[in-house]
Amino acid sequence: MKIFSKIPTATGLVIILVLLSLVGLFFVFQASTIESFNLYGHQYYFITRQIIWLLIGVIAFLIAYFTPIKFWLKIAPFVYLITFLALVLTLVPSIGIEVNGAKRWIDLGITSFQPVEFFKLGLIVFFASWLKKHQRILPFIFLISLPAVILLLQPDIGSLLVILAIAAGMFFVAGGNIKKLLPIIGFGLVLLIVAILASPYRLRRIQTFLNPEVDPLGASFQIRQITLALGSGGWFGLGLGNSQQKHAFIPELSSDSIFAIVAEELGFIGSCFILILFGLYFYLIYKTAIAQKKYSFEQLFTSGVLLWIAGQTVLNLGSIVALLPLTGLPLPLFSYGGSSLVSVLFASGFVYKVAKSPKK
Repeated sequence: MKIFSKIPTATGLVIILVLLSLVGLFFVFQASTIESFNLYGHQYYFITRQIIWLLIGVIAFLIAYFTPIKFWLKIAPFVYLITFLALVLTLVPSIGIEVNGAKRWIDLGITSFQPVEFFKLGLIVFFASWLKKHQRILPFIFLISLPAVILLLQPDIGSLLVILAIAAGMFFVAGGNIKKLLPIIGFGLVLLIVAILASPYRLRRIQTFLNPEVDPLGASFQIRQITLALGSGGWFGLGLGNSQQKHAFIPELSSDSIFAIVAEELGFIGSCFILILFGLYFYLIYKTAIAQKKYSFEQLFTSGVLLWIAGQTVLNLGSIVALLPLTGLPLPLFSYGGSSLVSVLFASGFVYKVAKSPKK
């Protein structure tokens, strides 16, 4: 740890980012081979697409690094507006794609993307610009209520929780009085409970979380199979490539549930190593944030990125180990899918730029 502490923050960020990206890419391949063969006749469909997304993500990282910070300050409102409109388009029948009862994707013909992953980034850019000037509570509530309604309609409760955490956290970091948000948080919890009770799908998620024995071949099937994967991994795992649960037993295996395969093949010890990498990455982002001028755009943006990536990681892993209900959130840098990977790498490029910039 002492050796690592001597490495510059920016260098450490890149090292950990590369390690997480490559290990994530490897496990996308491990988790997707069976599904890829069953659907497309060969093992490399998903990994080939993920490699392409990773390369696009690297370009996004470089764009974020080489773009002047003043540029993002100027276009922050437009970034929020454009990403919010993309979020709305998911509800348009001819544009949005419905999968398993959720309308979270936009069809681009040759591929699809999930706008909420880019909206998280747009929200952070905008609030980093807006909150450094003022913390007016009513406009703040209005700006966060709009996407909250859209996410409830999709529905995407997991992303809603992440967005609310980002907004509340950035409001606090900007010097806002967090007590002003308590009534809103209370109202939001009531709204969340109503949304769960009004939706059979969401209610089943809560029921299976509280009692996994309910409907073992239906609503509880995914979490039960994930638990089997975690248990069979033991201390040291079954070995790379030896997962049994990847043989079409776990739904959403290469995306939301990918850490189950990590745990099955690497075991508890190997999983802890991956968690240490994530922990180091979060620490370096935090270290970058606290090194910036208080209430500056740079500090608020890096704080927002930390709240986003760390919060989403905790929610994903918490659901995998059955501490939280399944949320459908991707694990940053690990889950299959271009939207999450590209947006996280773009945000990481900006954090790297801030870490390398001379302190003012």
